[in-house]
Amino acid sequence: MKKVIVEEIYEAPVEAVWKALTDKEEMKKWYFDLSEFKAEVGFEFQFEGQGVKGTPYTHLCKVTEVIPHKRLQYSWAYENLEGSSVVTFDLVAEGKKTKVILTHTGIESFPQDNPDFDIKNFEGGWTTLLTEFLHDYLAGKQN
Repeated sequence: MKKVIVEEIYEAPVEAVWKALTDKEEMKKWYFDLSEFKAEVGFEFQFEGQGVKGTPYTHLCKVTEVIPHKRLQYSWAYENLEGSSVVTFDLVAEGKKTKVILTHTGIESFPQDNPDFDIKNFEGGWTTLLTEFLHDYLAGKQN
């Protein structure tokens, strides 16, 4: 099974990291601009994204598990394409810091003849989102 795992430690309390992952106003500052988001099992949301050459994709997601300040999980699929995957954010409080472990599984279920779904693109995307965008966002909130 192909999976992406990205771990990052933030100089921010778990409450701030949880809010960044679950509040749509916070999410649009580092993640995607969602029209609506609720950290509630069964909540469905979608957003637009692009492949490596600019191909637009509508991402279809559904929240599957919520443990406040500890875990957020949702399914991740694409409109009009085969496949479904799962994205999990696990949060571990470490004093005034928070470790986030992102795991994305099921990537092999997407069309393997499409280079946009190469695991390297998922690794690169999640690494950028967590080690740069979320890191910088949370660092800015602490100043």
